[in-house]
Amino acid sequence: MSRRTPRPQRARPTPAACPCGLPSSYDDCCGRLHRGQERAATPEQLMRSRFSAFAVRDEAYLLRSWHPSTRPPGIDFDPGLRWLRLEILGSTDGGPFRDEGTVEFRAHYSERGRAGSMHENSRFVRHDDAWVYVDGTVGP
Repeated sequence: MSRRTPRPQRARPTPAACPCGLPSSYDDCCGRLHRGQERAATPEQLMRSRFSAFAVRDEAYLLRSWHPSTRPPGIDFDPGLRWLRLEILGSTDGGPFRDEGTVEFRAHYSERGRAGSMHENSRFVRHDDAWVYVDGTVGP
């Protein structure tokens, strides 16, 4: 009887993790919203998808998910800025029978190699039967 040396197993490529921090691949998580296959069901889900859109530089999604009264004409992505991680600190309202909600978060980034974070309390409303970002208060 001959013995065979087991062949080394090739590492299987793993799908890229979603920037929003949930334990799913980008394609299965925020990518579905970015591609228009789904709409965000809650303000928190919209916040996560918007963070991911900043991370992958999806201007069309960011503008589409912004309320028309506060939407800028375009997004000027800083090439030296990378969005790294999102922490959801809290949320209010935003249930299935609500039309308003807030999400408090801290977004971590690297700007030209230096770490930083942004803390914001964002306001969301339903517009044309979809959650959209209205504005936010940036804090320490």
